[in-house]
Order: sequence, then structure tokens, then C-alpha cells
Amino acid sequence: MDIRMINENAAVLNRELAWFQQLADLRMKRYFAGEGDTSLPEELPPPDLAGQTAVYAQIVLHYNMNVTERLVLLLALIPHIRPQLLDVFFIKNATYDRGFTEFGGIKGMHHGGFLPTGETAAFLLAANSLQQRFQLIELFGPDHFFNKHAILKLIPANAEEPLLSGTLSLYPEYLSYFTLGTAHKPDYSINFPARRIYTGLEWPDLVLEDHTMEEVEEIRAWIEHGDTLMNEWGMGRKIKPGYRSLFYGPPGTGKSLTACLLGKTFNMDVYRIDLSMIVSKYIGETEKNLAQVFDRAAHQHWILFFDEADALFGKRTQTTSSNDRYANQEVAYLLQRIEDFPGVVILATNLKANIDEAFSRRFQSMIYFSMPGPEQRLRLWQQAFPPHLQLEEKLNLEDIARKYEMAGGAIINISRYSCLMALKRGSNTLLYSDVVAGIRKEFGKEGKTV
Repeated sequence: MDIRMINENAAVLNRELAWFQQLADLRMKRYFAGEGDTSLPEELPPPDLAGQTAVYAQIVLHYNMNVTERLVLLLALIPHIRPQLLDVFFIKNATYDRGFTEFGGIKGMHHGGFLPTGETAAFLLAANSLQQRFQLIELFGPDHFFNKHAILKLIPANAEEPLLSGTLSLYPEYLSYFTLGTAHKPDYSINFPARRIYTGLEWPDLVLEDHTMEEVEEIRAWIEHGDTLMNEWGMGRKIKPGYRSLFYGPPGTGKSLTACLLGKTFNMDVYRIDLSMIVSKYIGETEKNLAQVFDRAAHQHWILFFDEADALFGKRTQTTSSNDRYANQEVAYLLQRIEDFPGVVILATNLKANIDEAFSRRFQSMIYFSMPGPEQRLRLWQQAFPPHLQLEEKLNLEDIARKYEMAGGAIINISRYSCLMALKRGSNTLLYSDVVAGIRKEFGKEGKTV
């Protein structure tokens, strides 16, 4: 946690909140005095943010927000940072013994304060002016940067109710920026069925065939230069945004590690999609669950990683029943979301043949992670053990690498077992018998014998 960034945001927002309170008090005073002026008072200009390094100030300046946009942004932020500022809107209309319709707002299920709606913003900014009210509606349209860059939105209570009756809601990422100064990292939940994965390893720890590494370099080139290609070179008019890659090959050959290293290199969070919470037997639920992930990730600098992707992106079949038809609809929906996603998506599977051909045609790369050869296995064995440990004299890693064909994931499991046995003995020497026992255990998982 960066205390400096928090303090800078707090200092700037204290000034913004004081300005908002002055405007709200003046609007209330003029409204109840029956004054017809609906314009924002020029005698209360917003605080000058020039030269401020707070993340909140930088975002306001980046989008060159006008007074209206800043007020709407603050209105959405206030329930999270100083909710008592909105208590004034709880005042009742004595004539009807109920709240004022023009104040809008709702009361949350657990939050005791006032939750502003579009109507609240309309009252503060437009009062009774229809012209200004209509201009306000534009702020919640699809072309405004509030929506295009997932900053804030109106959440409608019901599709048939008026647009401005929707609750003003900040996206979690910007709430985190405005308070903590850092990007929000969502928690794993039923509403976000994905876990952030990472690695402590580096690129030298990844052992791949040369041709495989060359194809991985293409993904690195896209992440580094994709924006330039799409925007400055004008390719955005010709190709779809984003990058889609299929990693396929035996388990333990480095597919997940490669995804993590790509994220680590470019400071991108990698989220592994939990298929157990995505796939549902109920019609439409799988699409809904997946939409939650894609919608949340659309404006983030993330890598989406679908492990064992054939469970979700399997081949479509001939329609012989209603179940087949709905299963095919799921695959078609996934195809559409994958193709339209503007970020990096990596699908991993042990069996390429199980992936629907329609997906295959839309991948920018399909990378085969083969079982390592003797030279690669030797490197994996040499990197597998802590450097301070000694090897028993008859423990020849070159012989073991040549004799036993296995993936890097299996070698790490054997290393763990051998090291535990050494600790159990209270020794810093790795025994040949322990390594062979570990190999026997790994082969046993696949029904093989040593």
C-alpha cells in the first residue's frame, strides 16, 4: 500500500468535497427559495487541479472533465468516502409526506445513507431545465468516456423505469484509483469466477524448444507493440482488437508458467478462469457467468487464461436433441465473446483436437508445448534442486534426463519429494534412491512402471 498516493488523493478530494457541499447547499437554498436560476453558479468554480500528482487529479485532467462531469463523478464517489454529505436529500416533502421526487436516490439494503441516482444529478445540475437535463443524459450514453472507459454507469432498477432513476455507480477499478491510487484486483467470487495467478520464476526458468519460444515471442511483441500497430499504423480499421492464442500439449510442459511470465514481464494481472463456476447445466447460465468475466476484463490490462479449455470450447455436434442445440449455442456465444475481446486471451488444452475448429481459425497463434527432449530435461533437472544441496555420487542427472521422459511439472514434483526426504533425514545430500522413488511415483500416476 502506497501511503503517499493515498494521502495525495485524500488531500485533493477534501477540496473537491468542500466544493461539492457548497454547490449542493446553494442549489437547495435557491430551490426552496423558489428561484428560477438553473445554471451552475459561476462564483463557485471547481478547485484547480493543475500540477496535482494525485491519481484522482490526473484522471480528471486526462479526460479534461468539465464542471458537469466532475460533479457527476463526485456524486458517484461520495457514498464511498463521505456519505453524510448526501443526508440533506432525505428531507421530506411535507405536502405529500414522502421524499422529494426530484431529489431521486434510493436507500441500500445495508447502507443507511442516501444512494444517488441520475435524478439526483439532474436536480443538482439542471433543476427544472429540460435542456440541461437532456444534456446530462448524454453523459450516460455509449459514446461518452464514462461508459467507453468503464468509469461510472447508471444501474437501472427496472428496464421499464425512467433512465435517470438508475443508481449512479463507480466501477471498482476507478473507486480503487480514486482512494488507494492503485488498480483494483477483484476477489474470487460467484460474481467473478476467476483467480489471479502469478509466479516467482523468470524466463530463464522456462525450458522450451526453440521454435516454441519463437512463437511465444510473437505474443510478447503484440503486448509491447499492439497499440502502435492498431492506432499509429492504422491497422485498427482492418483487424479485430486483441490477441488470442491456443497453448496445447501434454500437462506440465509450461503452458500456465508461460502465461504467468507474460503477465509478469508486462505488469499485467493474469486471471485463470474457474470453469467449475462458469459451466452450468441451466440454460443461459454459462453465457451469463462468462459475460461477467469478459465485461469486467474488457477495459483492464489483464490476461485471461482458460486452462483445460476444451471443457468449455469443445466441438459443436450434430443437433439431435434440445441439449445439443443449447450446447452449440454456448459454443457460438463463446466464439463471439472471444473474437470481440480487446485484450489477451490464452486457451490451454492437453488435446488440440477437442477444440472447435471455428475457434482455431480465429487464433492469432497456436503453440505446441512438446515434451522436453534430453537436453531440455537436463536443464530442468539442474534447475529443480536448491543450489546448497549436494547430490549423491551415483546420482547422475545426465543419465536420469536421458533415461526418463517426463515434463517439467513432473520433475518439480520429484524435486519436492526428494528434498522432503532429505529434510526428514536431516541431511543436505539428495539420494539417488529418493529421486528414483519420486520418478516411480510420477510414472505411477500415468500407469507406467520404472
